[in-house]
This record gives sequence, structure tokens and C-alpha cells, in this order.
Amino acid sequence: MIERILEEAPRFFTYWNILFLGGAMLTTFLLTAVGCVLGFGFGFLMAVARGTSGLVLAPLRGLVFAITEVFRRVPFLVTLFIVFYAFQGADLDLSVFWVAMTAVVLIAASFIGEIVRGGLESVHRNQWDAAEALNMGRIQSLRYVILPQAWPVILPPAFSFFILFIKDTALASQIGVVELTYAGKVLNNRGFSAALVFGTVLVLYFVLSYPLTRLGRWLEARVAAPRHR
Repeated sequence: MIERILEEAPRFFTYWNILFLGGAMLTTFLLTAVGCVLGFGFGFLMAVARGTSGLVLAPLRGLVFAITEVFRRVPFLVTLFIVFYAFQGADLDLSVFWVAMTAVVLIAASFIGEIVRGGLESVHRNQWDAAEALNMGRIQSLRYVILPQAWPVILPPAFSFFILFIKDTALASQIGVVELTYAGKVLNNRGFSAALVFGTVLVLYFVLSYPLTRLGRWLEARVAAPRHR
């Protein structure tokens, strides 16, 4: 096997193949980065909505609860096909990339919303009461009192989810998105060794995920320092 890899390597690592893999890697990065950033934003809003009270906002809480519970329990591939056929049924002419991006945002928002909600609820109720006693509104309380204490709880599972989600985006190849796994299949079908092709894909996935791991640890250290002091 090693002899075959060494024999194929010069023909495999050509300019066009490297360009093809680089484009697929960029697609994987965009699906993960943009999807998770938007998912984090929507998930944060969903977590805040879940924490509201009063009958007026009860329908909103019910809607957020339904979205969260459904998309956290439906596999990513099923969500992908649901979004794909929903766009087709609505006669929306969007590329498969944007279909996959929509599915990524839905899944990410559902999971991150629960992570953020857990972080907010980890802060003792006395902190909310103290902020209210200082005549702070809900947004001010979140920004200046609750979130600084909740970040150490939110960040570790959030970054773990992001790293896992890099691998889940491989399922986007099922609807024709040219990401890393799809590119690996194409090159393997051209006759290159599976060990060489998917070994290269493995390295590229590592290149994507390792910096994110380091960033997560750095942010955890930054937000944890004031708490320890």
C-alpha cells in the first residue's frame, strides 16, 4: 500500500487537484464558520427568549421550544433533506450550498441555544435580582452581570460542538455540495488510492479543526481568569 501511495503521489498532488481540494476545504470552512456564527447568534436570541416570562411572550417561547426540541433530535442528514425539498416545494432556486447552510444554521442554533440557556441558568438568581435592584434592564443585566459569569460555562461545550460540526458538514455531500468528503470521493473515483485520497482529506480536516481547538482554549483561559482572581 505504501509503495502505491508513493507511486501515485506525484500524479495526485498536481496543481489542479490541489486547487480542487483547496476549494472543497474552503467550502467546508464556510459551511462551518458562517453556519456556526449565525447559529450562535440565533441560538443566543433563542436562549434569551426561552428565559422570558409573561403571557404575552408565551407564543414566542413555545415556538422557540418547538424548534429547539425538533432540530436537536432530528439527524443532520434528515434536516438537510427536509430543507432541500422545502426549498424545491417553494420554488426557490437556491444553490445546494445555501440549502446546506440553512440546515447548518438550524441545527447549530438549536444546539447552541440550549448551551447558552444552560450557561445563563448556571448564574445564581441572586445576580439577576441584584441587577434588577440596580435598576438595570434585561439587556443591561445580561451584558454587564450575567454574561461575564456565564461565558466560562458556555464556551467549552460551544467550541466542542463547533469542532464536531466540522465533521458533520461532510453529510452535505449527499445533496451535491463539493466539500472535502465529496472531493475525496471524486478523486478516489478517478483511480487514486483510497488511502492516499482520504488520508489527505483527514489531514485537511485536522488543519481546519486544530486551530479552532486552540482558539477555544485561549478564549476559555481569557474568560476564566477574572473568575479565578
